[in-house]
Amino acid sequence: MTFDTELVGKIGSMALIDKDAHIIDYTRVARISRELKPGYIWVSSGATEIGRLDYVARNGRELSGEHAKTDYAAQGQAILMQTYRQFIDPRYSVRQVLVEHQHFNDEGKSEHLKALLLRCKEQNAVPIVNYNDAVSSEENRRMEIISLSHGKERVYECVDNDETASRIACLVRAKNLVILTSADGIYTDPERPETLVPVISGKNAYELIENIEAHKKYCAGASRAGANGAKAKLEYVKDAAAQGTTVYIANAKYSVSEVLSGTVPRTKIEIR
Repeated sequence: MTFDTELVGKIGSMALIDKDAHIIDYTRVARISRELKPGYIWVSSGATEIGRLDYVARNGRELSGEHAKTDYAAQGQAILMQTYRQFIDPRYSVRQVLVEHQHFNDEGKSEHLKALLLRCKEQNAVPIVNYNDAVSSEENRRMEIISLSHGKERVYECVDNDETASRIACLVRAKNLVILTSADGIYTDPERPETLVPVISGKNAYELIENIEAHKKYCAGASRAGANGAKAKLEYVKDAAAQGTTVYIANAKYSVSEVLSGTVPRTKIEIR
């Protein structure tokens, strides 16, 4: 297979937060940012939680009501992008790309997004992608998803950035897809670190999908309330893995280069 993009990567919200200090983990973001370069597409969660922490720090209280997530996301996006821009190599441009479900369910919008992301490499830029929570009403989104599902075999929701990263990897035909999370990978028993699964593979796409499905039964739990956990990650990455993208699920405490080289524990998903 010919690949158009070297790497799509994603980091989760909780992996970006210094839990003890209740602020963004600047050391981790700096380490990741130093590795980002044209040809990499980076999907970053965290805007809503970072916005919440920033709001509390400035106002001494949390927001309440149904629009709190919207307001936190709008506040956190500015901080998230400012932080990436601070640490990414100054030779490279940094571009924020905010997406919603319709960008993956409408062919015209998908092609527009694909062209934008592929131009970034040509134009010496690093795209930072996130779901556009600041303008996405959950009630409206649910209604739109239901409407889209009529007459369609499959609809992509993409509120979970694991799904967003996986859809982008398919869209731009990425060679590698790296999902950074708070665990070292997929376990057959999450309570026993020695049961980490180093490789899930298959001789072809069909066998690989069967083996991914077999490992989903071992997965339970998530890093935070509202997150979908390891089982959902395996579901989301199936299409990317089936097209020939090599998928890595690894701990965000490791660098991208360490994950790709195999010098740290991780789960690698590939067609042999």
